[in-house]
Amino acid sequence: MTVTATSVDESDQVRPPIAPASRGTRLLRLVPAAAAVLSGVLLYVSFPPRTLWWLALPAFAVFGWVLRGRGWKAGLGLGYLFGLGFLLPLLVWTGVEVGPGPWLALVVIEAIFVALVGAGVAAVSKLPGWPVWAAAVWIAGEAARARAPFHGFPWGKIAFGQADGVFLPLAAVGGTPVLGFAVVLCGFGLYEVVRLAVQARGTGAVRRSAAAVALLSVAVPVVGAAAARPLVTDKAEDGSVTVAVIQGNVPRAGLEFNAQRRAVLDYHARETERLAAEVRAGKVAKPDFVLWPENSSDIDPFANADAGVVIDQAAKAIGVPISVGGVVERDGKLLNEQILWDPVKGPVDTYDKRQIQPFGEYLPLRSLLGAINKNWTSMVRQDFSRGSEPGVFDMGGAKVGLVTCYEAAFDWAVRSEVTDGAQMISVPSNNATFDRSEMTYQQLAMSRVRAVEHSRTVTVPVTSGVSAIIMPDGRITQRTGMFVADSLVQKIPLRSSQTPAARLGILPEIALVLVAAGGLGWAIGTGVRRRRAADV
Repeated sequence: MTVTATSVDESDQVRPPIAPASRGTRLLRLVPAAAAVLSGVLLYVSFPPRTLWWLALPAFAVFGWVLRGRGWKAGLGLGYLFGLGFLLPLLVWTGVEVGPGPWLALVVIEAIFVALVGAGVAAVSKLPGWPVWAAAVWIAGEAARARAPFHGFPWGKIAFGQADGVFLPLAAVGGTPVLGFAVVLCGFGLYEVVRLAVQARGTGAVRRSAAAVALLSVAVPVVGAAAARPLVTDKAEDGSVTVAVIQGNVPRAGLEFNAQRRAVLDYHARETERLAAEVRAGKVAKPDFVLWPENSSDIDPFANADAGVVIDQAAKAIGVPISVGGVVERDGKLLNEQILWDPVKGPVDTYDKRQIQPFGEYLPLRSLLGAINKNWTSMVRQDFSRGSEPGVFDMGGAKVGLVTCYEAAFDWAVRSEVTDGAQMISVPSNNATFDRSEMTYQQLAMSRVRAVEHSRTVTVPVTSGVSAIIMPDGRITQRTGMFVADSLVQKIPLRSSQTPAARLGILPEIALVLVAAGGLGWAIGTGVRRRRAADV
């Protein structure tokens, strides 16, 4: 019998079974995910109360390594893991009194913004000069997070972790967007330098343009910060004043302290009267004005005569104006208000907080949340209303800009007081709800960045601490402990000139968002052209 050879199509051949991936291979696939989480944790560790600001650079270097060259879907997932690693520990204080539910919900939502940034960074990482585009994408993500949802939540901006860092002078150049961009650019540039160095060692071939961009990504932020150093000064331009910051303390930490509102008011009046006695004894210089914290009088002094009497007695004892943080109901609206209380004339001016805190001072989606958990709606029984005008008080020969607590995280809220004529800034706050968590230190770092950004002295009167006096160069010259009654008295410089950051306003942020959009557009267009070429 004769056998005739026939051709067999390769696709019809029986292929050997594909061997299952080894355990080592499977573990290797988890490395990028683990690296994304750990780099996010590293970024968290760079934030206050630690002074490890420089850890932000290796955090972004590792994040760049994780994302470079990947598709946008992988970038989305890895970005989300990075966001969880960063935000879960950073925002744990939001669950101190209300439990883990709101904390986890906040992180889950905020990490979506970081996930989108991860997708964007992965897309632009294939472009020439990718560290520049990638850093701009990060700032675009911060800009979006500062505005939505519920009027935004900018906590965790990269700039707020740099109060002790070498890049801080850049805040005076272009505010938190430029400062944050410089840090992220330097981190991504650091990875690119290492990557190209390894490539050069392996193949000996590196494009000069790529090497130049990598080196400039590291060098320009550092050189720019050094060049901006002359903008950072504590020299007085309009003379000086002596200010007193009062921390009266609260009966106990937590949400329950609101049930003891009269005690809180009495504590702050008592500390002011104690300071007045020291002034009369010649132990302390007499202040030109006194600053009380947010919620130092949760009893409306306009509606409750006894509260007004307590404040008036304190003002007369010290003999100078006091800025009092009150909760006021006017025309059917509940307001978080700063009240300028004169020792002779009584209340003469007010400032109503404009950026109120969602789920703390008002409850979005109230009916939906009430259906899920009635306890949530009971904690915020009545929503606060928003103020509409900047608050600058004329106090003891100084123009004092008021930025109430949560507002310090928002660029526009601080800038508006400076452009409205403030010669110094006060950030009255109430952190008693958050016990001894890192929240108060994170907020204090924000105030230090704002001091440099606008070249203004910043005072931070807090009900339970940490209260502080910050010079225009970002130095803390005095601070209190937590959950103690105390007062700070100091002569401080007044300044009226505006930094480039104040004059430029939102323009640097817009420019960086446009850079990010340009990079993403270029990356998308390049991808479309490649797919079309492959189909031909």
